[in-house]
Amino acid sequence: MSDNALHDSFFALHHGLPRQGPGSDTTTRRLLALAGKLPERPRVLDLGCGPGRSALLLAAEAGAEVTAVDTHEPFLAELRRSAADRGLDGSIHTLRADMGALPFPDGSFDLVWAESSVFVLGFDRALAEWRRLLAPGGTLVLTECVWTTEEPGPAARAFWEEHYTLRTVAGNAAAAVGAGYHVLGTVPQPESDWDEYYGPLAAHADAADTTVPGMAEAVAGARTEIALRREHGSDYGYAGFALRPADPRWRTRTETPGDAEAIRRVVATAFGSEAAVSASEADLVDALRLDPDAWLPGLSYVAEAPDGTIAAHALITRCRVGDAPAAALAPVSVAPAYQRTGAGQAVVRAVLDAARLRGEPLVLVLGHPEYYPRFGFVRASAYGIKPGFEAPDEAMMALVLDDSVPVPPGTLVYPAAFGV
Repeated sequence: MSDNALHDSFFALHHGLPRQGPGSDTTTRRLLALAGKLPERPRVLDLGCGPGRSALLLAAEAGAEVTAVDTHEPFLAELRRSAADRGLDGSIHTLRADMGALPFPDGSFDLVWAESSVFVLGFDRALAEWRRLLAPGGTLVLTECVWTTEEPGPAARAFWEEHYTLRTVAGNAAAAVGAGYHVLGTVPQPESDWDEYYGPLAAHADAADTTVPGMAEAVAGARTEIALRREHGSDYGYAGFALRPADPRWRTRTETPGDAEAIRRVVATAFGSEAAVSASEADLVDALRLDPDAWLPGLSYVAEAPDGTIAAHALITRCRVGDAPAAALAPVSVAPAYQRTGAGQAVVRAVLDAARLRGEPLVLVLGHPEYYPRFGFVRASAYGIKPGFEAPDEAMMALVLDDSVPVPPGTLVYPAAFGV
């Protein structure tokens, strides 16, 4: 049997499937929400689009101009027909191309999208090669198969070691941060996303003509995957990642012992004419450093100006919600010369990344309700969390970093240094 016969049979088996990997419209919408505010008509690149389920949704619901790329022309033809049927043919443009050799100029897209297709290149290579395609402020959204346990069983491990290297969500998040991205959020995909793929695929396998050269092998491969998922699905799953390249103007890092005085100066001057507030915030940082129950090593971050001075500082310390540990973002301070330059956003995103990689599941902040939602914060009251003092409901916000950990409801208790 030739490789061409197996290739043709594989695609014949997959023709007419609504999806070419685990997914759902609900997951696509959740990932789109994580991407944050987009331009009025965002330029979207959908890589490995298959028959275009995501491309159609992005065009219809985000008003996007979508360039849909795949190597398999019949998928692209199916997408063109679907787009025409929905009146979206002016919003979706197809291109047969290799996602590892894309012909687009740098900065061509506001959103690069890859559901169930990044495995073709590999996660790390995709991060490296697709970054150049993003316009300033652009976002990369992709889904990837991941381990859902630190100790997968031998059957699942043997299968994936033969076919593709998996990491945990935390492992991929760390790889993304190491590659120069901020993690805007992650989405663990539910079992129903697998059902949307494997249910129709199983029906195609049952109806396939296995006398066609290569088809018996294609069917056997599909059934092996489906059986592995049925028997060992607790070991692995799919997850979505929304990533944004870090602002290259600011170098962010953890504080060092030699930074304490410079950080104090930044905090003490950050609030301008509010001298009493500035001094109080500077004293707060010093007091938190001395509290072993509050201080979280590695979660005091600075952003450096081009001349190496400290332009901004952000701190995350331990707090509690009821009896459960959580993390509090406060204070966030930007030196007057660097306010409204992006330094504050850079340092907040960096310290949130560090909290995520440290394994913190939940971060709380009391802050401006028009500023912090850009990082994904929502009203804490939506989770049943309330402060133990008077504060506007819209100003007390929460950010879930790990969806696998239940969010504890209850009263938020800050470290004693906060005085509340």
